[in-house]
Amino acid sequence: MFGLFKKKLKDIVDSFSSKAEEEAEKQIEEPKKEEFKEENREEKKSKKFLGLFKIKHKEEAPEEIKGESIEEKIDEIPVEEKYVEKPKEEPKEENEERELKIKEEIVKEDKKEKTGFFERLKGITKVRINEEKFEKLFEELETILLENNVAYEVIDKIKEDLKMDIVNVPINNVRKTIHESLRKTLNEILDVPKLDIIEKIKEIKKENRSAVFLVLGYNGSGKSITCAKFARYLKDKNFKSFLAAGDTFRAAGSLQLASYANIVGVPVLQLQEQKGDSCALIFDAIKSANSRKLDVVIADTAGRIHSNADLMDELKKIVRVNKPDLKILVLDSLTGNDVVEQCKQFDKAVGVDALIFTKVDAYEKGGSLLSAAYILNKPILFLGIGQDMSSLKEYDKEEILESLGLD
Repeated sequence: MFGLFKKKLKDIVDSFSSKAEEEAEKQIEEPKKEEFKEENREEKKSKKFLGLFKIKHKEEAPEEIKGESIEEKIDEIPVEEKYVEKPKEEPKEENEERELKIKEEIVKEDKKEKTGFFERLKGITKVRINEEKFEKLFEELETILLENNVAYEVIDKIKEDLKMDIVNVPINNVRKTIHESLRKTLNEILDVPKLDIIEKIKEIKKENRSAVFLVLGYNGSGKSITCAKFARYLKDKNFKSFLAAGDTFRAAGSLQLASYANIVGVPVLQLQEQKGDSCALIFDAIKSANSRKLDVVIADTAGRIHSNADLMDELKKIVRVNKPDLKILVLDSLTGNDVVEQCKQFDKAVGVDALIFTKVDAYEKGGSLLSAAYILNKPILFLGIGQDMSSLKEYDKEEILESLGLD
């Protein structure tokens, strides 16, 4: 899941890092220029060896003699312009000793020069990105985030955190710093409130009644199959579930859930006629589950949108009469950032206690999940990752970070 987002995120981090590292190279070049304003090593060597001879002339030796063997350059100087007098003959041993000392001094100077340069270079290679450069670099990252359905609120959060971590701060490894900053921010974004569904059921069982979970959502979001998957999940945890086919608005709504219930092997209550009172059916399912000492009632409802006043009023009635323990909103990942608006509207109408995201396996962008987690701050129970009845995965932020390449 999130394959496209992962690739684009990696590409933009690499691009961001490369451009920032280019700034470091520019910073390194400046001291090099300063360094070579001084005489280079060859010039120093020439001057040292010039000390072996006494040149009697009004002006200093021509500039051309630097960097080449002293014997060759002296021969090139016209006789009429200078008089070169070789030093008095000294014993061969003393002469060699003097030359050796001069060479040792040159080697020491060279070492000192190298050491000084590289010591300064250590500080320079710590990249510093100013705010203006950051804003320019972040534009590309912002575009990628928007293309992957990341809401502006989340982008602002990422931007502020990243700015704090890299702007005007000495950085040894730009790519690593950006990677760690993004991971830290997305970890915070995905850190939604916890809701242990198993513990919730156990607490309700102490009241000698069945837990009631009402499943809400837009038409086509995958509510019915999610109800069946949820029942299968609880069955694997040794809880007895009862499905209520409360989607009486669609002609095939009840039949669809009954078919799924048969696959997972759990009982279901459905209307015998195509149309009927959804609120009454769920009420009867709860009553039947309590009499049979079942653990959980999972009630499906008709798909509705907030602009349909009649359907929303019916949903309010179901909640008011049946008093569900949890109102679980099913969100289709493929709808992008609209999941945020959907949740806000359902939350305003009846209150939303938890979320389930469907079709996550087919959703390559990933932004809507980040947006919903951060803006809504509701517990996320499961992620639907396929059509198989056992394909309902518990929400795990570490797994999502890994899917985004930020593990």
